Amino acid sequence: MQFGLFGRTGVKISVVGLGCGGFGGVGSERSLFGQGESQTEAFALMDAAYEAGINYFDTANSYGGGRSEEMVGDWLEQRGHRNEIFLGTKVGTPLGPGPNDGGLSRQHIVAQVEASLGRLRTDRIDLYMGHQVDDQTSLEETLGAFTDLVTSGKVRYAGICNCEAWRLAKACSVSDTHSLIRFEAVQNEFNLLAEGAQRETLALVRDQQLAFIAYSPLAGGVLSGKYLDLESPPAGSRLATRPQPYAHLRSEHVVAQLKAIRKVASGFGMTMAALSYAWVMSTPGVTALLIGPRRPDQLTDALAAAGARLSDAQRTAIGAAITHAEESF
Repeated sequence: MQFGLFGRTGVKISVVGLGCGGFGGVGSERSLFGQGESQTEAFALMDAAYEAGINYFDTANSYGGGRSEEMVGDWLEQRGHRNEIFLGTKVGTPLGPGPNDGGLSRQHIVAQVEASLGRLRTDRIDLYMGHQVDDQTSLEETLGAFTDLVTSGKVRYAGICNCEAWRLAKACSVSDTHSLIRFEAVQNEFNLLAEGAQRETLALVRDQQLAFIAYSPLAGGVLSGKYLDLESPPAGSRLATRPQPYAHLRSEHVVAQLKAIRKVASGFGMTMAALSYAWVMSTPGVTALLIGPRRPDQLTDALAAAGARLSDAQRTAIGAAITHAEESF
C-alpha cells in the first residue's frame, strides 16, 4: 500500500480509503436503512482492508441511520486498531424532519459530534467533515464550531464535502481573516465521467496544500465494466438499488464513452475498473480515492491501481477516446 500526505498536516494516509457507506444501509437513503452489508460482512471488509494496508476509513453519521458508525466503532474496539486508523466521519445531512435536524450550524455540529463519538466508541475523530455545503449557515459559524472541537481534542482536522472551488477558496479566506482552523480536506466526486467539474478545485487544493479525496471513482459502479446497459442494471447493483444519483448517466453518449474506455483499457492490458482507479490516482492533486466494495475480493482492482500510475501518453489516449465518443453525438 502506498501512502500520501494529508495536505500540509504531515499525516500520511493510504491512497485508497475504505468507504463504509454501505454498512447497515445504502448511504444516507432512509428507505434503504437495514439493507447493505451486515455487521459480519462489514467486519470482513474492514479486516481485508486493514490487512491490505488501508489505514483510512470513511463513514458518516447518516449512513445506515447511524449503523455504519456503530459497525466501524465495534470493529475498532474488538480489533484494537483505533490508533492505527485515520478515522473520518461527517455531519450535516438531515437526520429527521425537524428544522434543526441537519445543516452545519454550531448547534447541530456540537450535538452530532457527541453522538458520533459514542457510536464510534472513540474519544476523537481524525477527520470531521461537513457532508455538504450549507447555504443558510455562515462559514464563520461552521468554522468556529469546528475550531472549538479541534481545540477540545474531540476532532483532529476538519473538512468539507461536495464543495465548489469558489466556496472552498472563500472558506480559506474566512479562516485566515478570523484566525479559525482551515478545512484541510475536500471530498468531492471525481471520476472519468465527472472530471471537468473538479479542475478548478484541484488547482486550488494544489495551491493551498489541501487534501483532495475522490469519492465514487467508478461512478457508482458504472465504470466497473460489469454492465453497459444502464437501462437494465443487474438486480442488487447500486444502479438498481439506488438509481437516483446516477440518473444523469442514462444516455447513449455515456454508453459510447464507456465502450471507448473499455477499449482503451483492453489495449493497456487493464480491467476497466483498474484503469478508472489508476486515472484518478494519477491526477495531480488527488490525495486518496474512496472505494465501497461489497465483498473483500472487490478490493483487488483498487489495490492494484494504488501502485499504478498512468503515463501522460496514456492519459492523453484516454482523453482522446472519450472526446471522440462525445463528438460522435
